[in-house]
Amino acid sequence: MAPSIKDVAVRAGVSIGTVSNVLNRPDKVADATRDQVLAAIAELGFVRNSSAAQLRAGTSRSLGLIVLDMANPFFHDVAKGVEDVATELGYAVVLCNSDEQATREDRYLQVLEEQRVRGVLITPVEVSSERLDALRRRGTPTVLVDRHDPRVNCCSVAVDDVAGGELAGSHLTKKGHERIAFFTGPLTIRQCADRLEGLRETVAAADLDPDKAIEVIELPALKARISYEAARSLFERATDVTAAFCANDLLALGLLRAAVSTGRRVPDDIAIMGYDDIEFAVDAAVPLSSIRQPTLQIGRNAAQLLLEECDHPDTHAHQQVMFKPELVVREST
Repeated sequence: MAPSIKDVAVRAGVSIGTVSNVLNRPDKVADATRDQVLAAIAELGFVRNSSAAQLRAGTSRSLGLIVLDMANPFFHDVAKGVEDVATELGYAVVLCNSDEQATREDRYLQVLEEQRVRGVLITPVEVSSERLDALRRRGTPTVLVDRHDPRVNCCSVAVDDVAGGELAGSHLTKKGHERIAFFTGPLTIRQCADRLEGLRETVAAADLDPDKAIEVIELPALKARISYEAARSLFERATDVTAAFCANDLLALGLLRAAVSTGRRVPDDIAIMGYDDIEFAVDAAVPLSSIRQPTLQIGRNAAQLLLEECDHPDTHAHQQVMFKPELVVREST
């Protein structure tokens, strides 16, 4: 059971009113007393309840959703799936954008816990984080979205990204491509690493040396403007790359813009394969081949798992849902 303000008062040897002052009017409390109360808060793991009035009226009707990058249409669609289920069941969704920053993610987790949301859905910057682990230990139901790690004791909904990399690699090698650039965000992101692993496996299966056949272009973020500049640099030097597989469609769209702006024909000079199959993929200057993920279904399933755990915390078994991706072939390959 989560520690209460009374528990803090007892641990610190002060009144409940003094604890309240430390939380709300710290300037009115002597330094030594304030430090004593703060130490008790830290020892007990107390989290202030900013939604006490709501909770006195009944169970919270809000869910927290933290995504990596709201500029990425993939997360728009996932959020819509979450919101559809939440709305059907009378919940509101508090949407937070970590922008791939661990410090922002930690702050949002703190705020959501203070607001006593019913549960949290999160695409974490890193699967293992101290604050995320603490949130689960204190009893807030949590579901990982677009992440899978069997070592983590919670539900997850993800896509088999190794299989997605295999689909892309198989398609490109069957088209005769023997030198493939892999445009990716940081390989510390599990999805990026898994997609590269799948690509390497199919390249090896085509009797090519992955270390020679694949040129990995690791970028600081999964954004189109960054891949545009990287692709321009690739095209400016002598290269025998004839195809590119991008870790998401935004990178592919940046690459496509660079190719068109430098007079390269797609797919004759360079074939381009994306990942996610966002809405803009089909409307690109050259319609983009991509690996489709069931984004709405990911969001819906994640919300359903979270609410099932909220309603049955003692009996609900943690489930790891893994969807299979789908190859969508268009003009760019």
